[in-house]
Amino acid sequence: MIKMLAKSGRKADVFLMNQKVVVGLSGGVDSSVAAYLLKEKGYDVIGVTMLMWPSAGVGGEASEEPQSVADARKVAEHLGISYHVLDFTAQFKKEVVDYFVAEYLAGRTPNPCNVCNRRIKWEALLAWAREHGAEYIATGHYARIDKLGNGRYAIRNSVTAQKDQTYALYNLTQEQLAHTLLPVGEYSKEEIRQIALEQQLPVANKSDSQDICFIPDGDYGAFLERQVPDRIPGEGNFVKTDGTVIGRHKGVTHYTIGQRKGLGIAMGHPVFVCEIRPETNEVVIGENEDIFSCELMCRDVNYMGMEEGKEPPHCMAKVRYAHKGDICSLEKMADGKIRVRFEKPVRAITPGQAVVFYDGEYVLGGGIIQTAEK
Repeated sequence: MIKMLAKSGRKADVFLMNQKVVVGLSGGVDSSVAAYLLKEKGYDVIGVTMLMWPSAGVGGEASEEPQSVADARKVAEHLGISYHVLDFTAQFKKEVVDYFVAEYLAGRTPNPCNVCNRRIKWEALLAWAREHGAEYIATGHYARIDKLGNGRYAIRNSVTAQKDQTYALYNLTQEQLAHTLLPVGEYSKEEIRQIALEQQLPVANKSDSQDICFIPDGDYGAFLERQVPDRIPGEGNFVKTDGTVIGRHKGVTHYTIGQRKGLGIAMGHPVFVCEIRPETNEVVIGENEDIFSCELMCRDVNYMGMEEGKEPPHCMAKVRYAHKGDICSLEKMADGKIRVRFEKPVRAITPGQAVVFYDGEYVLGGGIIQTAEK
């Protein structure tokens, strides 16, 4: 493992009094406390809620004002900070929703939050902040930022593993990191909730959001059918790894690698989705051992703590948000992709998801999983 110690001057360089910072207020507890903490440090805080998808129920009917906006407005009034509602729905549809749909149609399982973080929550918000004289943006993510000994900024694990969100932030650029504050990363969730209660924030008792914001009911298949009804593949065959047809599925967009529940086939023992073939409209079913892989190839690599061409011989990699990580080696390919070889087989490596590389607490970079190999 490589060792890259953070420079101690990072926070001293950042926490300067009376500088403007735009805080993305989601209407939740974490971003609200982030705004409070920054105001207490002496920043001129501007609250912003980014409208990215109509607040709608399963039927798709938008409300007059999303609850998130109403809640964020109350927090801004309580804190005595200026507040703006920005419409980024067109950008969100293009950058996030269209990407999400295209990936599922291609048989991959995307992570739209990673794309949204870079393209919308950071790129678009930072541009707006600079237009309004703010040097920094801030969010309520549970992560920290340090400047490393090699001169590069890197996301660092939050102080609490329970709420660590570094996996979702691997795609941020050096420019974005240099102008970002993440005050919540220094606290546990319990501490953040306690601060909200002590400061009597209007959202202090609000529960955390768990679902993808544009699919509140969690039914991805139904969402895709509403978005592109003419492009959704219909029923097809469940097949075994040897090609034997064993049943019918309701459409490849309803499945993901490693899935066991909801398959609707009886094999007498647990079976899993081990491959999705959109070109033949087949879903391959296999045994538990069939969903373990030793290698993957990733594309669209974002270099964060590590420099391109200086990839470490070994590091830790996570292939999904809840993955604790496994030791691997990295090999940069001529086309810019990276081949990742794990020391031991990893379960359910899923094309379309992100693989994120770590050195201890620090994010080295990451990319999108293209293929997995045995």
